Amino acid sequence: MKTIKKLFGFVLIAALFTSCYSEVVVTDDYIEPAGPTLNQVLNQYEIWYIDIDRSSGDTVVPFLQKAFTVSFRNGTLFANNNLSGIGQNGGGFGIAVAGYDTFNYELDVAHDLDGDYSFDVRVLSNFEIELYHPFTGARYILEGFQRSSFDYDLVFYENIHYFLQEFEAWEKIYASDEGEVNPFDDENFLQFLPAGNSGNFRSSIDPNGTYINDIIWDFNGIYDVDDIPGEFYQKTLFLEYNTLEFEDFDLTIIDDTTIELYQPSTGTTYEFRGRGYIEFRTSTDGKSTKLPKYRKKTATIKKEIEALKEKKLKALKE
Repeated sequence: MKTIKKLFGFVLIAALFTSCYSEVVVTDDYIEPAGPTLNQVLNQYEIWYIDIDRSSGDTVVPFLQKAFTVSFRNGTLFANNNLSGIGQNGGGFGIAVAGYDTFNYELDVAHDLDGDYSFDVRVLSNFEIELYHPFTGARYILEGFQRSSFDYDLVFYENIHYFLQEFEAWEKIYASDEGEVNPFDDENFLQFLPAGNSGNFRSSIDPNGTYINDIIWDFNGIYDVDDIPGEFYQKTLFLEYNTLEFEDFDLTIIDDTTIELYQPSTGTTYEFRGRGYIEFRTSTDGKSTKLPKYRKKTATIKKEIEALKEKKLKALKE
């Protein structure tokens, strides 16, 4: 009888042990998460255009504020920060500026110069994502494209205002024989700056060939670039001098380093070539003395232009 009880006890223990073991196996089964991973989302498109006008937050993320596009490639973040050469630089991707990693829908970026940033990523549509930086509350909307379908020319010509800031100075290399003599004939250098840095532009009558660091800037004021209806590849450049003088030109881009300015009021054509190309990596990369480029909404520039025009009209009335 005791033997039967012992045997029954061993069978019961074995059964319980087998039952427990089976439960452990079921509990540890890996379940594949539904939907694409963040890496799959980021790699769905080769180019992500940063829609700066739809961004929000009182504090900006420097390397995103600077860039026109970003690309996520095998742990390396590429950016098109410059308009000069856009579409050719880095095969269209731009330059490598950071490393990145993902965890669930969190994006961790280690920027070469700006440091570490973590973003919560939200998918807005099949071609839009939002990067939210919890620490500052900044939000950026990114639109996805393939390089073959991305309109680099459109980005370039819609942002000519910033292209002019990508060189330390523009030197006059040509002036047509046609046209009336006017004061602008004597101005051989132009420099375009972000708003708030001693005006938006400066000009100099120093002779051609002057070293950039030796240029004496004789005039300054505010500049703006406007569209010409029906003319995609041509713009209007307005120069408002602090002397209340006003100049306007038809602006044409000859190539990534040369611009043409036609002055309708005198019939004179000028060409300027960029000197001292600035490769923008970040808005905090120590280029405050070399024209750091902050992407600023055109509406803000136009308000400054209108204020200067009102000041000019008021002075004329007096």
